Amino acid sequence: RLRPVDVAAAGAAGAVGLLVRRRPRVLVLPTGDEIRPIGSATAPGEILDTNSLMLAGQAREIGSETVTLPIEPDDPAGITAALRAATADADLVILIAGSSAGRDDHTAEVIEGAGVLAVHGVAVRPGHPVVLGAVNSTPVLGCPGYPVSAALTFEIFAAPLLASLEGAAIRERPRARARLARKLASSMGMDDWVRVRLGRVAGSLVATPLPRGAGVLTSLVRADGLLVVPSGLEGHHPGEEVDIALLRGLSEIERTIVAVGSHDLVLDLAASQLRARDPDVTLASSNVGSLGGLVALRDGLCHLAGSHLLDPATGEYTLPYVDRVLSGRATAVIRLLHRDQGLIVAPGNPLGISGVEDLTRPGLRYVNRQRGAGTRVLLDHELTRHEIAPEQVSGYEREEHTHLAVAAAVAAGRVDCGLGVLAAARAFELDFVPVAREPYDLVMAADTVDDPALAPLWALLEDPEFRAEVEALGGYSTAETGRRIR
Repeated sequence: RLRPVDVAAAGAAGAVGLLVRRRPRVLVLPTGDEIRPIGSATAPGEILDTNSLMLAGQAREIGSETVTLPIEPDDPAGITAALRAATADADLVILIAGSSAGRDDHTAEVIEGAGVLAVHGVAVRPGHPVVLGAVNSTPVLGCPGYPVSAALTFEIFAAPLLASLEGAAIRERPRARARLARKLASSMGMDDWVRVRLGRVAGSLVATPLPRGAGVLTSLVRADGLLVVPSGLEGHHPGEEVDIALLRGLSEIERTIVAVGSHDLVLDLAASQLRARDPDVTLASSNVGSLGGLVALRDGLCHLAGSHLLDPATGEYTLPYVDRVLSGRATAVIRLLHRDQGLIVAPGNPLGISGVEDLTRPGLRYVNRQRGAGTRVLLDHELTRHEIAPEQVSGYEREEHTHLAVAAAVAAGRVDCGLGVLAAARAFELDFVPVAREPYDLVMAADTVDDPALAPLWALLEDPEFRAEVEALGGYSTAETGRRIR
């Protein structure tokens, strides 16, 4: 591409005109009975057309002209007519949705009927159902309807094609080496594109994997980089050094606070508040359970470890585990809050669940938290106290990794109850049966307390308005928030 200095140099050499390639023209064709234009009111089951907005923006970002066409319903004849018209006026047509193998997924058959179908399905995740072909000699890219799949499909297939049409070099993102903050599993047989947050801990870059669902658009918004796990690997271990393609400059992540450990909604609220106060400050949290957080802290993979582990032998929280996992190390423990844990149940508690002792009822479906989570330790303690064996609880082996995921499972009717915080139940308008009130603490190396990178967090915890917002979530007490207990 010609830069301003290139044009100036050409003028200095006496050139009054230059032969250039025109910008590629990209037409975006959204499809689907359930898709509605941006700004429309939506009914249950309907989806706003954010993919067109995103894909057209990605094309413009790399120098293309774009046109977004009207939404086509799930009618093969109508899609075919729109596609043929689009290919007569474009260098690339991006056909959105319908690339899978469902009843209303027509992209592959439409491209094959109107032109040439080259590929249907690639060994990439997310984005596996992608369709590649040509109509009227114009390339057609069939993008999956899930936002993350659509965005990465453009990155992998459309961007190199448009660069070649421009005669430009394919854009290579800057790269950096980073250590993984937690274990990352991957299915063999597909290249796995994983979005990550980045932060610098004790001078080393640390990558925290983000949620991997193909529909989790916020994971793209929050991502600092992309990690590709090759198809021949089953994943990476915590602390393993990996290669990251950067989506932001390294200077933009220098003030990122890396938290690993137990999930709590207050950490999500704190992340939003920190960003609102100073866009350069980020709180990146990874939910691996309290014990996993302490191990990550021991291995130098985070600034903070969120923990609410109960030691049944002493009745103490967190400190006995800190002494075991971080033995011989100078540590600090800051109280974040106290919170109510209980059984999250359907609205109105139709099954009349009154406590942990009811989990043995025939036919009652429970959902647990993952091994190492403080909530699971609490459940095990309660089961022991009531002389209940884990195998007596239907669903004890069924696991979710966050309180919100437990609440979502109850709200969807997949399970009848699960142990979690009151704020998660309220978020889904569910009922709640109290079980325990517990402290939730932030554990760190002692010298981290005075690290300037954490100063914005300490200031936030002292803010009365933030504390009021925390208590408004329900089931939280901030009476000891910010108090150093070790």
